[in-house]
Amino acid sequence: MNSKGSALTRGLNARHIRFMALGSAIGTGLFYGSSSAIQKAGPGVLLAYIIAGAAVFMVMRALGELAVRHPVSGSFGQYASRYLGPLAGFITGWTYVFEMAIVAIADVTAFSIYMGFWFQDVPRWIWVLAIIFFLAAINLLSVKVFGELEFWFSLIKVSAILAMIAGGVAIIIFGFHMDGAQAVSGLGNLVNNGGFLPNGWVGLLAAFAVVMFAFGGIETIGVTAGEAKDPGKSIPAAVNTVPVRILLFYVLTLGVLMSLIPWNDITGETSPFVQIFDSLGIPLAAHILNAVVITAALSAINSDIFGAGRVLFGLSQQGHAPAAFGRISKRGVPWMTVMLMTGVLLVGVVLNATIPEDVFLLIASIATFATVWVWMMILASHVAMKREISRNNLAPSTFPVPLWPLASILTSVFMLGIIVLLGIYPDTRVALYVGVAWLVLLTLAFRLWVRGDGRRRAVLLDETPPAAAASQVPEPALEAATAVRHR
Repeated sequence: MNSKGSALTRGLNARHIRFMALGSAIGTGLFYGSSSAIQKAGPGVLLAYIIAGAAVFMVMRALGELAVRHPVSGSFGQYASRYLGPLAGFITGWTYVFEMAIVAIADVTAFSIYMGFWFQDVPRWIWVLAIIFFLAAINLLSVKVFGELEFWFSLIKVSAILAMIAGGVAIIIFGFHMDGAQAVSGLGNLVNNGGFLPNGWVGLLAAFAVVMFAFGGIETIGVTAGEAKDPGKSIPAAVNTVPVRILLFYVLTLGVLMSLIPWNDITGETSPFVQIFDSLGIPLAAHILNAVVITAALSAINSDIFGAGRVLFGLSQQGHAPAAFGRISKRGVPWMTVMLMTGVLLVGVVLNATIPEDVFLLIASIATFATVWVWMMILASHVAMKREISRNNLAPSTFPVPLWPLASILTSVFMLGIIVLLGIYPDTRVALYVGVAWLVLLTLAFRLWVRGDGRRRAVLLDETPPAAAASQVPEPALEAATAVRHR
């Protein structure tokens, strides 16, 4: 490894980032975690995804406005340091790394469960160990290789989801019934088994912890800004597809699935996608879908390693992490961060060998706390940036948040509500305990160990186009400047 250099290679083009954005919305939270949400809320989980999706879109628009103005690899960690202070940046950056580590462990756990569909007698931890070393090797190559791999992973997932939706709709409309099918398909399945909200509003609220976990990692789009060739175009294009992805890949997909078989028949023992098509008796469909959900898990783990690594790189540049994490290989990759994430993922091997039945829900709820905290810091950083722009009459953003400031206020209140919900329900309460303990430990670590530049706010280059800046110049000043140029 060549440790020289301090800048990452800008090797991600618009195609890579667009499909990374697509892939971030189609992962373990949809293919496996959705079964837990369905069991809690029934068909009403569709409403939970719509509400949560609207909030997530506002977070992504806030992040998009920050990323276009300051396209840096540390992303929201550096934004928090710049606009909220160094302690906020330290906590936000490390909490995101913690989030990605926890989510990655959940993803490798889901991967081992999927492999169990084919190899029931093979211990889960063996699959976890194998995939960790494979993806670590991929992430040590150039970022362009990573981008290409994510492109193909995402293409497979998107194609499979669209094919599944088309096939499911055909089964519902034309009433196909396969020999050996265990279920009768139809839209009536959305209301016939206890109603649309079989567990009431309490069940709907309980589902939000798992629903928010499903969207976790979507903020990785902002991390790509530091390695995007044209962040001013690629980031807005990726962010603006979020509503369509949520409606298509979550609401429509799960609506079709719960129309194919009753929601209370979904067990969670494997991916609900695989279970549903297996119960319909469609030849080879379950095996094909299992291959697809395995691809989705690989893609998710790959993105987890990438996102955590790049934020760790940004933390090292701020003086918030050891300088070793800022070392760049000759291929332009922060290789020490990849090695750290590989070591963290080995924890997943231990967890799957000791508590395989309980590990997913525990990890998902903890990841939800970390995810929501990072999103709240993104919103707070964005509010501080907007106030500074207004106060100092700076150039307006080229990608502003819609419905400002009302939408941002409502989104912040919603995120606080999710944190409260984690503490209300017994099966997710441990996430609140772990999350609060984590924040306390980070605060102590900052006070004890961060020195020098780490105690200063991040200094970020404003890449707002000059044309936008010119439009903010008062007319008299603009006329005076024009007169000077003509003299």
